[in-house]
Amino acid sequence: MPIDPSVAIGADLGARTFSWTESDVLLYHLGIGAGSRPGDNLSPSALRYTLDDAALQVLPSFGVVAPTFHETDPPPLDLPGCDINLAQVVHGSQAISVSGPLPTSGTATIRTTLTDVWDKGKAAVIWQEGVATSDATGEELWRVCSSIFVKGEGGWGGDRGSATPVEVPDREPDHVSSYTVTPQQALLYRLCGDRNPLHADPDFAKAAGFPAPILHGLCSYGIVLRELTDGLLGGDASRVGGFTGRFAGVVFPGETIRVAGWRTDAGIIGSATIEGGDRDGSPVLADCVLSLA
Repeated sequence: MPIDPSVAIGADLGARTFSWTESDVLLYHLGIGAGSRPGDNLSPSALRYTLDDAALQVLPSFGVVAPTFHETDPPPLDLPGCDINLAQVVHGSQAISVSGPLPTSGTATIRTTLTDVWDKGKAAVIWQEGVATSDATGEELWRVCSSIFVKGEGGWGGDRGSATPVEVPDREPDHVSSYTVTPQQALLYRLCGDRNPLHADPDFAKAAGFPAPILHGLCSYGIVLRELTDGLLGGDASRVGGFTGRFAGVVFPGETIRVAGWRTDAGIIGSATIEGGDRDGSPVLADCVLSLA
C-alpha cells in the first residue's frame, strides 16, 4: 500500500534550522502582491511591506514558507510510510498561529510531525504540524498546521476524518477588495522556496490535469491574508494572531481574486473567489479565519 498510516501517523520528520533576512521578507511580500497598486510606492502604509527601514513588518504567513525559503529543488515528498509523487499532490489547507510579531530577520528551528492520515476513498489527506522556536531565545515564534490532498491513494478503509465548515455571516461583508494576479506571479512566488513545476512548467501542469500552470495555493493564501489585513486591520500585521484557510479551487495567472471579510466576535471570517471571466464565482480559499493578536 503506497500509504501506511501505521508508519505515517506520529512520525517525527525531524528538526530543521533556518535563517531569514529582510531581503527574504521583502521578496515574499512582493510575491503575494504587496506594493502592486497605483500609489503604493509612495504610501507609508504599503511601504511597511516593501521598504527595508525601521517600519518594515512581517505578514505572519511568511512563517509558513520561511523554513524552505532558500530551496531551489522541487519539494521532496519523502514522508515516512507515504510513497507518493508531486503530480498526485495538491495543498489542502494551511494554518499558522504566531506568538507575537515576527522578526524581520533571524534564525529558528522547526520540528515537524505527521499528525494524521485520512482516507477519502479516491484520495488521502496527510496532516502535519510544525513548531518554530527562536535559536536566540528558545521561545516559540509560530506554529503551523497543514494538509495535502493525495489523489488516487485512498480506499484502504481508514478514518475519513472530519471538518467543520466555517459559517460566513448572513449579511453584507465589512470589506470587499479585488486583486488581479499578474501573468508572472507564480514565477515570482516560486522564488520563495517552492519550485514545484506545477506552477511553472506547462507540460507538467497538463500531465497533472490542468490546462496551464496554476498559482501556488500558498500565494493565494498570502494574498487573501494581506487583503484582509489591509482592509480590516489598517494594514497592521502585528494585529494578526493567526490565519487558517482551506484551498477550495485553483487560480490561474491573469485571473482576479475577490476577497471578502466579516468582523465577528471570533475574529475575521474571510472568503475568496474568482471575479469575472468564465470562472466567475469559482472558489479559491474557503473556511478562512483571521484570529486577532
